[in-house]
Formats: sequence, structure tokens, C-alpha cells
Amino acid sequence: MGSVAAANRELADFLRRARAQVDPSRAGLPPDGRVRRVPGLRREEVARLAGVSTDYYARLEQGRRIVPSAGVVEAIGRALELDAAGRAHLEDLIGLTAAPARRRARGVQRVRPGLYQLLDSLDGEPALILGRRTDILAANRMAKALFTDFDQMPATRRNYAHWMFLDEDARSLFVDWPDQARAAVESLRFEVGRDPDDRATAELVTELREHSREFGQWWEQHRVHQRTYGSKRLRHPLVGDLTVEYETLALPGDPGTTLFIYTTEAGSPSRRAMNLLASWTASTSDTYTQYQSHHPGPATEQ
Repeated sequence: MGSVAAANRELADFLRRARAQVDPSRAGLPPDGRVRRVPGLRREEVARLAGVSTDYYARLEQGRRIVPSAGVVEAIGRALELDAAGRAHLEDLIGLTAAPARRRARGVQRVRPGLYQLLDSLDGEPALILGRRTDILAANRMAKALFTDFDQMPATRRNYAHWMFLDEDARSLFVDWPDQARAAVESLRFEVGRDPDDRATAELVTELREHSREFGQWWEQHRVHQRTYGSKRLRHPLVGDLTVEYETLALPGDPGTTLFIYTTEAGSPSRRAMNLLASWTASTSDTYTQYQSHHPGPATEQ
């Protein structure tokens, strides 16, 4: 019952905060002459836009145990002007996503030998494989040179969000650190919605809230984001300023695992900086050799 109550509270908080972010003038509602004392839509306005009764929506926002149909969830998402990540998060919180599938995906995540070889084949470009809750499962040579050597971290700290908020080098590396850090919070919020009972994720969130004021503030805003592409501006201690673009590739055979590839524009100062970084950090060791040294026996997929 505790997890159900917690999920209901998460849903209620998400709906309230999403409602507060909608501009009434953009929602197409006729003016009613009443003074708005708080930002965003009123409950009855969301209900009207979604085509449900005010009482029904109010009970949902109060955290009552209601399971709306997919059509009602879609209508509420439209009324709240949620993007794709927001709608998916709403579906997760309401329970439209199958819980058994989430539980099956909770096993220990391992990177297959073929994926390590893929990282090595991308040696000219930084590449990372992230798992659930932004755990860093593998990184090629250029990713370690560009960001940090994640292999030197304790296994329990090898996490992108943990590094972003609690490592001073990360703060100085990203020129746009607030934007990147906020995106990490919103991605983690999205993860919590998908599997609210995952204890490791809850422990990570608790630690970050205790040790980072910014994380706590952004976490309370309950915004969600699913990173699929974007850019990062860095001030690297060896090669100076550069901008990288990233693309993400979901790995269907490995649930909850995502490949991040970082590239630079051909002929740009950023490309020259990346080439310089590659030449300065050239090494004979490769990612697959590291895999073999850490996994002397055959790999076990879970």
C-alpha cells in the first residue's frame, strides 16, 4: 500500500505543477472576469478542456486511487499541454504502463561484448552507454577523455546524475552546467515515474537531495524530460572550448539501455579541438580489452 500511496502523491504533485505552467490565454478559454490569484489553469478549467467532470479531475489531483481510461489520460495531457515525455510520464504515474514489464527489467544490467566492440569502432567520437537511473555502464576512450574516466569511480558512484551534481570537475567542465544539470534531474524524474518502486533510484534521489541544493529545487518542480538529442558546451582543461552534439539510440535487445554518441561539426573549431584531444589521449588499450579484464568468464545477460 505504501508504494501505491507514494505513486498517488507523485501523480497529484505532477498534475498540480503541470496545471500551474499552462498559460490560460493560450488554452482557448473565454475570460470569466475572475481575478487569478495563482498562475496557470484552475481545476475546473482543466476538467472542461479534458471533457471530464470537475469532481473527477479534482479527485485525481488529490491523489485518490482512480485509473482513467487511455482516452481520458490523452485528453488531460492535451489540456495540460504536455509534451511526449510529459504524456508518457503521466501514463506511467497513472498505471497504464505494465508493471510486470518494469519488474522484469530490474535485473542487473550488463553490456554485451558486441556493444563494447561497437564503442571501440566509434573511437573517433565519444560514446557512452547509460542504463537505468543514468548509470554509466560503459564508455569508450574518447568519452573518458572528454568527460572523465568513469572507470576510476567506485561502482556505486558510476552514475551520470551523481557525477553531474556532486563532482566539482563536472561543474567546471560544462559551460551550460545549469541547463545540463536540470536536464539530468528531469530525466531522472522520468525514470522514477517508469519504476517508482526501484529502491536504487530512490536511494540515489535521496542522496542527491541531501547534498545538492540545486537538485532539490529542480526535483520539486516535477518536470520531466527524455533526452533524445541535443548539444553541450564544454570548457575542456586540455583543448579549451568546444560544442558537441549528441544523439541517443535505444538498444531494443537491452531494455533500459541507451547509447549516447557525441559529434562535432566537420571543419569547425570544435572538430579541431576533438581531433587534438584524440591525439593527446591516444592509447593502445581499448574498451573491449577492459571488458575482458573485468569479465574473465563468459558474459551473462540479464
